[in-house]
Amino acid sequence: MIAGTHSGVGKTTIATGIMRALVARGLRVGSAKVGPDYIDPSYHSLATGRAPHSLDVFMSGESVLASLAGKASHDVDVLVIEGVMGLFDGSGEPGADGSTASVSRLLNAPVILVVDASAMSGSVAAVVLGFSSLDSSVQIAGVVLNRVGSEGHAQLLREALEPLKIPVLGILFTDASMVWRERHLGLVPVAEEPERLRASIDRLGETIERSLDLEAIMVLARSALETVVPDSPRARFVAQARIAVCGGPAFSFVYPENLELLAQAGAELVMFDPLRASSLPEGCGGLYAGGGFPEVFADVLGDNRSLLDDVRCQISDGLVTWAECGGFLWLCESFDSTRMAGVFDGVHAQMSERLTLGYRRVTTRDDGIFGPAGTVLRGHEYHRSVVSPPGDSMDLEGRFGTARGGFTTSTLFASYLHQHLAATPYLAERFVAAASLHSTSRDQST
Repeated sequence: MIAGTHSGVGKTTIATGIMRALVARGLRVGSAKVGPDYIDPSYHSLATGRAPHSLDVFMSGESVLASLAGKASHDVDVLVIEGVMGLFDGSGEPGADGSTASVSRLLNAPVILVVDASAMSGSVAAVVLGFSSLDSSVQIAGVVLNRVGSEGHAQLLREALEPLKIPVLGILFTDASMVWRERHLGLVPVAEEPERLRASIDRLGETIERSLDLEAIMVLARSALETVVPDSPRARFVAQARIAVCGGPAFSFVYPENLELLAQAGAELVMFDPLRASSLPEGCGGLYAGGGFPEVFADVLGDNRSLLDDVRCQISDGLVTWAECGGFLWLCESFDSTRMAGVFDGVHAQMSERLTLGYRRVTTRDDGIFGPAGTVLRGHEYHRSVVSPPGDSMDLEGRFGTARGGFTTSTLFASYLHQHLAATPYLAERFVAAASLHSTSRDQST
């Protein structure tokens, strides 16, 4: 487990670099990310060449977490897990801590603590001592010091930490070339510039090889206590259906586990890029429009009138549609004054200075593809946009209040809610069943 003292200390850089360095040594490396995230796992996948995995206690529950980690560790030599925020920062939700510390306990995973040492010397000992002593059930087995200024600075830090008997597993010096480009929701997704990032990750792996004690890190990984791993939940086969899935640079926020569950339920998943496709893939009974950065590509999306007209017509004709966050914005009448699909007449989206984020318990107010009115769902929101009017088909309860929003019909579910279906595979079954029913009714009418 790669953890940090707080957000922004370099967890993603170091976790991804370790993955790449171990792959370069010929090891099969699995990856996972604690908490709700799409961007960091895409970097992991580029480093390992394998699908990323998510470990989120709020959405999956503690009982499913070990099975998800087990799937991530299948057929690999080592599983590297990147934590979320600071080591002890949790969801704030009762009964679902979700912190890196809680996940490390559940999985018996030793922790490597990443410390941003750029503005301290002797005080680093107080920081590491505090983290290592706060909870004795969390095994902080080593430290990586990031953003170190010089060899002299490194020596002072090592001397300060020596009395703690917690090994320093590596030192990374301040290097502007290792800073990845960011914007309003975090790192730039891999889907937007994969070749440049692949080269960057290769260089990072070489730096990690020189700077960290990978042999000691592998010894720590092998020391992890054995964990009983139950089988992960699966979706039952319910019907055959072709489902179009938005992809490409504008829509890269989809959990791979969701796609796997849809396929298990009988879906033939057909990826397409809304920036380029002139129409939806043929013969589809369903559409899954996940999240991403439609705001970055709004002009191109809006200019693709052929696709947008097809989307609007097919949804009006009963195409079973699941749209979350970015996909939701794409279906609005406009986004920052750019015309979009117009599925929701008079509903407009625009960017906002305010960041909306947090876990949500959702209760639907209308019957829909995921169940009758009163169906309870779990997910998270993470966006800097607003939709007006927001819709009133569901109540979204967060840690500090409840709001109403989203649109639900017998064939459509659209909102800001991101769902991870690992603990609720029956939702994938319901979506596929509805898509199959639409395909059948369309074929009969034809």
